[in-house]
Order: sequence, then C-alpha cells, then structure tokens
Amino acid sequence: MQTPATAQTIPLPAEPELSKVPGRWRPRIVPAVRDVDLAAAEEGARRLLEGLGLELSDESLADTPRRMAHALAEMTSAPEFDFTTFPNDGGYDEMVLVENIPVRSLCEHHMLPFLGVAHVGYLPGHRILGLSKLARMVEFHARRPQTQERLTKEIADHLGELLEPQGIGVVVEAEHTCMSVRGARAQGARTVTSALHGRFREDPASRAEFLALAKGRL
Repeated sequence: MQTPATAQTIPLPAEPELSKVPGRWRPRIVPAVRDVDLAAAEEGARRLLEGLGLELSDESLADTPRRMAHALAEMTSAPEFDFTTFPNDGGYDEMVLVENIPVRSLCEHHMLPFLGVAHVGYLPGHRILGLSKLARMVEFHARRPQTQERLTKEIADHLGELLEPQGIGVVVEAEHTCMSVRGARAQGARTVTSALHGRFREDPASRAEFLALAKGRL
C-alpha cells in the first residue's frame, strides 16, 4: 500500500537587496535604439514593387510604397512601458495565468505575419505583477522580425529576470502565413512553442499544472 503524497511548502528566498533601490520595481522597458529611415524604406519598397512588375503609376498603387514602409515600421517598433509590480503582502503562492494574449509578429525569414495567442503564467515570489504587463511584455518582444521559438524564450527570460518569480511559463500558438499562404499552403496549421523556468521546469507537479491549464486553452 502506497503512502499518500504530502504537500510540500517551499519557502521563499530572502528578499533581494536590490528591492531597496528606488524605482527597482517599476523599471521602464525601452527598446534598443535603432535608426529608422522612412524615406529610404519607401524608396526600397518602390523598387521592390517595381521589380515584381507592378505598375506604380496606377492610381490605386501610387501611394503603396509609402504605406508599405510606414506599416512595416509600425510592425517592427516596440512600444515602451512601465513594468509595474507590487509587494506580495498576502503571500500568494499559487499560479497566476493570463490566457489568450494576442500575438502579432513578422516571420524574419519571409517578412510575412504570424498571428496567434500566448498563455503566460507565473508562481509569485516577493512581488506580483500588474496583469496588463504580461500582455505588454508579449507585444514588446513580438514587435520585431522574429521566430516563434525565440519569441517564446525571450518573453520567459525577460519576465524571469525582472520579476524573479518561483516559476515562469510561456506557451505560444500561432499560424504562420509564410506557411499557409505560400509554400506548403498548409492553411489552419498552428505551431506551438513553450518555455518553462524555475518550478515550472523543475517540479513535475507545477509543470503538469501549468501545461494542463495552458493546453486546455489551445
């Protein structure tokens, strides 16, 4: 006869000294500085479209190079945001999961969109995060030419670095138009990636709970 499993209470580590630094728990997340030359991008778009045999003197296409340059600049520019956290005064130690966060990014191999959702969960440590910041973090890393694998890992790594939770898990599911509208033309095919850190990776029960909840949304 097997002995029933008993729940284990895992104590939090000591509060980091960095928490005493003013502003430590509300850092401003800012993308890397890059030079954006919209005039050059518009000229490049014009040459690309002309190279594809499109007649840009047509009234419907005359302004397309400008629109194309501005659209791509918008899709590859991440917005700044404050990573706002609060003291975990109540000692909450169960999972926090935000599901179906929209993902809109560009495949870096074809510059075609991939679209889907992210499910992001964490086990709080000394701080809890403003829930909207999980969506902000997804958008921050999605707004650049990406691979889905790297995107998933970057979200998890960045959240882990700033929040210092007991565990962090990210699942992304998306449809890649580079595969659905060209090439294999596998319409409806979805790619699923995951990244797990801390107890979500090391503790089988925590890992199973997170994946069960995330997969239930797929």
